[in-house]
Amino acid sequence: MRLDAYFSRIDYRGERAATLEVLRAIVARHVQAIPFENLNPFTQLPVRLDLPSLERKLIHEQRGGYCYEQNLLLWNVLQQLGFQVDGLTARVSWNAPPDTLLPRTHMPLLVRLGGESYVVDVAFGGMTPSSVLRLAPGIEQTTPHEPFRLLQDGELFTLQARIHEQWRPLYAFDLQPQLPIDYEPVNWYLSTHPQSRFVVNLIVARCAEDRRHALFNRELAMHPQHGESQRRTLASPDELRQVLTDIFLIDVRRIPQLDAALTRLFQAP
Repeated sequence: MRLDAYFSRIDYRGERAATLEVLRAIVARHVQAIPFENLNPFTQLPVRLDLPSLERKLIHEQRGGYCYEQNLLLWNVLQQLGFQVDGLTARVSWNAPPDTLLPRTHMPLLVRLGGESYVVDVAFGGMTPSSVLRLAPGIEQTTPHEPFRLLQDGELFTLQARIHEQWRPLYAFDLQPQLPIDYEPVNWYLSTHPQSRFVVNLIVARCAEDRRHALFNRELAMHPQHGESQRRTLASPDELRQVLTDIFLIDVRRIPQLDAALTRLFQAP
């Protein structure tokens, strides 16, 4: 993979070395430049996880992606820089009913550096951690957006975010390393099953420097660091297309099925 193209895509001009400062800087730039989006499943296009496809889509076509796409791309970048990286799997609990057990459908990364381990995750939708998190249970960790913390129960870690003074769980994971091929079956399910939330809903999110933007179908939200969130319902496919371009920085011109998919979204009850 061509690192120059990736660094140009995220507008990173810093040092290229396996240090904590570099890791933090890359993550900060990545989450602002490359949005979380599921336009391929939503428009019935395949989600390919091979490196040439990821590079073409996320870098050269100015698109985003969901966790497998973005974290696999970043995994490759970090390995080329000399970081020791493992892929993990996680059970999502964010916005799930209490006591609901969901399958392992999310992919964070674990980076080992200087005797410490760090959780890196640049694609968890509207609650993507905007900074590197030390694998240190029980301590509050600041980010440019919400505070996060990790809780540990045996071999299981739970990531939480503090929202309106309440700690809410995002997902749970252990440290069993995964290989890229391990993500292919779940990726196929998430991107093709007729009941997958990524097939039936349009979900887009991006971290800006001082706020978060989130889109769920026709509902657009902006969550500033300080102050009240703002929400509005989009009125037309044209307005939604403009939001994808202007707010989420997605080049939608190469998605031939997009207009038909957006029209169906506004025809839904």
